Amino acid sequence: MEIKVYSTPNCPYCVMAKDFFKAQGLEYQDVNVAEDQNAFQEMIQKSGQMGVPVIDIDGNIVMGFNRPEIEKLIK
Repeated sequence: MEIKVYSTPNCPYCVMAKDFFKAQGLEYQDVNVAEDQNAFQEMIQKSGQMGVPVIDIDGNIVMGFNRPEIEKLIK
């Protein structure tokens, strides 16, 4: 399973999402879109959104820390 979290350092929902993945024992790639303009553009292309977090789980896009949706995708 490949998990990518598009986030910014000062986003509380980003921290919640990353803490959730850690608690589940799942590895994820943290992409700081505040520092990486290319990643920011990639996030917008995938999601159509400029807000974070955007979570990509095996190509499935989840907007924000939508725990029920994330749990469905990681089972």
